[in-house]
Amino acid sequence: MSSKNEESSKLDENGNEKKEAWGYDLYPERRGTFKPTITNVLIGKEGKEGIEKIKCEKNVYNCIKESPIVKVMLAALKSSGCPVDIRRHISCEVCDYSVSGGYDPQLNQIVVCQNVSTRKGMVQGVLTHEMIHMFDYCRNELDFKNMEHLACTEIRAANLTHCSFASAWSQGDASLTKIKQAHQDCVKTKALYSVLAVRQIGKAEAVDVIEKVFPKCYNDLEPIGRRIRRNSEDMERAYREASYYGYDL
Repeated sequence: MSSKNEESSKLDENGNEKKEAWGYDLYPERRGTFKPTITNVLIGKEGKEGIEKIKCEKNVYNCIKESPIVKVMLAALKSSGCPVDIRRHISCEVCDYSVSGGYDPQLNQIVVCQNVSTRKGMVQGVLTHEMIHMFDYCRNELDFKNMEHLACTEIRAANLTHCSFASAWSQGDASLTKIKQAHQDCVKTKALYSVLAVRQIGKAEAVDVIEKVFPKCYNDLEPIGRRIRRNSEDMERAYREASYYGYDL
């Protein structure tokens, strides 16, 4: 995500300059535009932001202390010269309901959507996913304005933390006749959704960029070293293997 509505100039098919927004307003609290409405307060959708923030911050703290995969990411970031201060680099905020979290490269800060990621497991997923973006920004000089860079980091985050056979099946990317292909298809779909969420570009253009960088980015398993499968011991294995990569847990 980008913390500002930055714009880039392009020419349309008639040769006229047009403006293309860098991102959508998915983080209203971050942009200072969030205000609870009377209607949403009455139906219980809004008005409990203080309680939600406390619960979110508690889940973040518990993940930092207890989650093997979050600990691996924290150690990898520290080893790369980018240690995480939970008070400085992680923020629980109200977001649009279409997103569960985000990474703000301008502030080097992870956003956990307190009104969406309401369970510890969801917070763990958000932290791990966004820490991969943070790692790429720190270690690989990621430029979020570069479409190939953006596609690559979204591929890596989906590849390492999200796509199991179960999630591929739920996205419609898996069947019993193409199990081997299911994971790659899931990663491409997840990356596509993420790219489209933060860039106002056409689906065909996004697909082309993802396909271009996919082989290299899909095979890059840093810093976890393995793909995390659902309902497996992969997180614990990654934690045990972290010392091989020089991470101080």
